[in-house]
Amino acid sequence: MDDWISRRSHKKASTKTRFNAGATESHFQRDRARVIHSAWFRSLQSKTQVLGLGESDFYRTRLTHSLEVAQIGSGICEHLRASTENKEHLEWLAPSGLMDASCLAHDIGHSPFGHGGEVALNYMMRDEGGFEANGQTLRILSRLGEYSEDCGLDLTRRATLGIIKYPGFCSELARYSSKAKQQDSALNLDEWHPPKGIYTDERDVLEWTLAPFNKQDIKLFINTTEKNNSANDGHLKTLYKSFDTSVMELADDIAYGVHDLEDAVAMSLLSPRQWEPKFLQPLQEIPNNPITPNADFYTENLFSGSNKRRKHAISKLVGWFINNISITELNDFEHPLLRLQAEMTPHASQMLKLLKGFVMDEVILLPELQALQYRGQQVILKIFDIYLHNPKRLLPTDVYEHSKESDNPHRVICDYISALTDASATRIYHRFSTPSAGSIFDRI
Repeated sequence: MDDWISRRSHKKASTKTRFNAGATESHFQRDRARVIHSAWFRSLQSKTQVLGLGESDFYRTRLTHSLEVAQIGSGICEHLRASTENKEHLEWLAPSGLMDASCLAHDIGHSPFGHGGEVALNYMMRDEGGFEANGQTLRILSRLGEYSEDCGLDLTRRATLGIIKYPGFCSELARYSSKAKQQDSALNLDEWHPPKGIYTDERDVLEWTLAPFNKQDIKLFINTTEKNNSANDGHLKTLYKSFDTSVMELADDIAYGVHDLEDAVAMSLLSPRQWEPKFLQPLQEIPNNPITPNADFYTENLFSGSNKRRKHAISKLVGWFINNISITELNDFEHPLLRLQAEMTPHASQMLKLLKGFVMDEVILLPELQALQYRGQQVILKIFDIYLHNPKRLLPTDVYEHSKESDNPHRVICDYISALTDASATRIYHRFSTPSAGSIFDRI
């Protein structure tokens, strides 16, 4: 277990500066504290989750979403502890501090303006290593975070493993279409969704994280498919994730699917006229789901207009999904952290996929919401282009000095812009583009 509470800074520190290896849980509690007290985490309060900031005080931001993912992740672990007597399973289930740290940090690398901003940054970085939110999360935790000069937030090895959802390199996974390569305008970025992975700049971090595994486990863990058939692109896709990551990702999926539904209903973006034909009817094809035999209860409570009744229905859904998760094993792996996996039952997984697809089609893809996303993309593209061509004149002094010393100045600019909130990115855009905006006393 000592390998898993090690930190990258330990390689550079004397043994006298190391923490007591016996108090395992305290190390993970320290991980959680470092995430919570980080400015990178606080900035999530002003970053878009799905709906644009400022439209309402009700719906989720990246910060509130991350808090809910942590709560659901802990709930999954409690359920799994109560439902298994397997000693190995119990031994390797994440303690609360570890699961909280992984869940709270899972979105810390997201750019302003949600996934639209992510695509815009990836387009600007297309020849310089790309941009992907999960890759940026690892970069913050291991490089940019404020806890240490060289090791970022310097989390334990196991916490670092837990946030690596895609253990492959973006530059090696990328398979952009010929249409994307021939594109000479940034007015449409549909072809520039990034592959899901990490940056080659963090190759040493990945190698350090995987060091306790044997060579066969590592080789299998970083394996990829020939093509990602689950998205509108031809990128390669990683196949595996660690035990802790499998719990965190299920918590993220549940929070994303169920709570986006709650936000959409509360904002009157969904009505029973959509709910019944577009969700309840196809749901009848999924066996053992909790909604079909109780359709009146869920419809009446979700669309009652009462916060309490809506929350009652939402809470029952979250609880049902958690109770339909169990531990399975991938026998090709030797180490328990790779062999053990949290997995949702097929019928629960089908229902969650249907729910997420319903919200995507009926809410997220609405032209009104896509217009907000498009506007955010254009803000990102504009300020990146301005900084790229006027670094000495317009970049903050410390960022400019860093860019001069870097082998990849694009990455330094990308790090700076991705750390902005929706509001600060918008202010910068107006400062450069609106004659009456801005002051010499402005601070970002």
